[in-house]
Amino acid sequence: MDDGLEIRLEPSLDIDDAFSDSQDFDSDYQFSPDSIRHDLARNSLSWRVEDDEDVKPRNGFSGATMDSSSTLDLHNDERSEEDNPSSLQFVSIPLSSSHDGFSNNSEQHQEDPPDVTDTETPYPAVVIDVSSHKITISTGNAQISSPPPSTSIQNHSRSTSTAKSDHSDHSTKSLPAPEPSSVMPTHSNSATSTSTSVLPSPTTTAAVTASVSETTSVPSSTLKPSSPTHRITRSVGPSALEKFVNKTRPSFLPPKSRQEDDKHMADWETMMKQSRAAAEKRRKALQQRRLTREKKIEESLHLWEKEIVPDWRVVQKNPQLRKLWWKGIPTKLRASMWERAVGNPLALSKDHFRSCNFRAKRALNSGAFSAATLSKIEDDIASTLPSLHIFHHETGPLYADLKDMLCAWVVARADEGLGYTIGAAKVAAMFLINMPIQQAFVVMRNLLERHCLRSFFGGSGAKEDVEAYYRIFETLLADGMPKIYFNFKQHQVSPASYLPDWFVPLFLDHLPFEACARIWDVLLLEGDSFLYRAALGILGVLEPRLFFPDRHELLQLLKGENKAAIDVATREGRPLDGGKYEIYGLDEETLWERIDSMDEWWKESTWNRLTRRELPDL
Repeated sequence: MDDGLEIRLEPSLDIDDAFSDSQDFDSDYQFSPDSIRHDLARNSLSWRVEDDEDVKPRNGFSGATMDSSSTLDLHNDERSEEDNPSSLQFVSIPLSSSHDGFSNNSEQHQEDPPDVTDTETPYPAVVIDVSSHKITISTGNAQISSPPPSTSIQNHSRSTSTAKSDHSDHSTKSLPAPEPSSVMPTHSNSATSTSTSVLPSPTTTAAVTASVSETTSVPSSTLKPSSPTHRITRSVGPSALEKFVNKTRPSFLPPKSRQEDDKHMADWETMMKQSRAAAEKRRKALQQRRLTREKKIEESLHLWEKEIVPDWRVVQKNPQLRKLWWKGIPTKLRASMWERAVGNPLALSKDHFRSCNFRAKRALNSGAFSAATLSKIEDDIASTLPSLHIFHHETGPLYADLKDMLCAWVVARADEGLGYTIGAAKVAAMFLINMPIQQAFVVMRNLLERHCLRSFFGGSGAKEDVEAYYRIFETLLADGMPKIYFNFKQHQVSPASYLPDWFVPLFLDHLPFEACARIWDVLLLEGDSFLYRAALGILGVLEPRLFFPDRHELLQLLKGENKAAIDVATREGRPLDGGKYEIYGLDEETLWERIDSMDEWWKESTWNRLTRRELPDL
């Protein structure tokens, strides 16, 4: 043909990249104007415009527009670099694609290859303007402008979906198997060219050129269909397993690798094993010291029987015997010593329990006993020393005695217009463990008649006395432990938030049983002043844990419900059915060390002075 063909490439573009060794082709190819003319002559029928009708745009393209677009300009001999300042942005290459795009792929696949001798049909010129993202196709006098790339992408998507539905056995990423005599079917090239026509980058122009050159000169027998490739999807963040393992890892850090995670988990398990072993070692050492201390108390039995049992008041005069009492009363002598220390200021007879119990049973049988009071008694018994299991409502051997004792106590207080107070079951249970029920009932009634305990068990009528005891405790706390005092003031935590929970059950809800028994030994001897000294000793042991920034957390700790401490105790295998403060490591040994250290500032004269000031009628 007479038309000249000139190929202008961007200086930075390397056509040889398309023929690199990474391609799976076995033959060497030549890229020259003669080969391009030869290929265009063979495909001359695909560029013919039927009936020379005017081309009408449709959606930015003509009715005969080609879905494949590339940088083709066969009439470039009429152009010059002076006429087109941006000539360096265009590349002229042949296009061997059908003008019908995908719509006639099945028909073209069945037709014979076009006659290579037909060279009279004019060829269109396709120009891609990179700067303006426009595609221009010239066929004779007709000139067609393409829509913006976004529109082309949408049209291409629709045409591709149509082609896939019509030809389910063909793919735009694999070449169909042609006849041995043919060079390359035109419809397969159309799909390849269309996928690269809307990319505006000049770099992709080289990819288009390489793709067109390969499809026009490579025998189809040497091509290998490429398998469809899938984009690797990566999950964002750790997996569900990693989230479970990395429960304490901050969310802003990347997830650990499996090797690092396994190593850290093994280290954590080793540390937890060592921690449990150390806790068990401390527990056994504490148990051994407690057994040694109890053995010394039992060995002092002969001294008790010789010096204290004949007249227990001697301990008030002899400091050595008083110190012996503070170390604990032997179990064998506890019932008699408690009864003597409490006394009988109410002058109750031994038959007092029998008469009160008879009245209680008669009220229960006739239905006169309050159902609400009976329900309170049942609930209070259910929470009494659950670790001992001797007050269980079904299997506990002392359940019936405890219930009878509490019902009789309610009847005895009814004469004074007082009802049941939650926490009385703990006091009654402690007496039942150490003495018979008749003796326990009398001692309990006399103990609860002491002014401080009577105020806390006296209901709303003793509210003013209770407030006076709160003020006394705050004064003692400010004198002995000012840091705790100011911390409570800052968080607005008054003694009313924790003292009733301690004083009404006499610490049985919060302290271990052995520590409570020793506190009771001294409390019955010393009176109400030791009740306050024991409370201050508990705060002294808990002092490192009391400085919370939040009031709610502080109150939870004082109630024995701190979640972190409960988790640690659970992990170490410690029982949670004992005293509530056992989870904080509070035991008999640590508590008494703190109580003994208060000798430096505690004075009985201070207690007497405060009670006379706050309770002048006492």
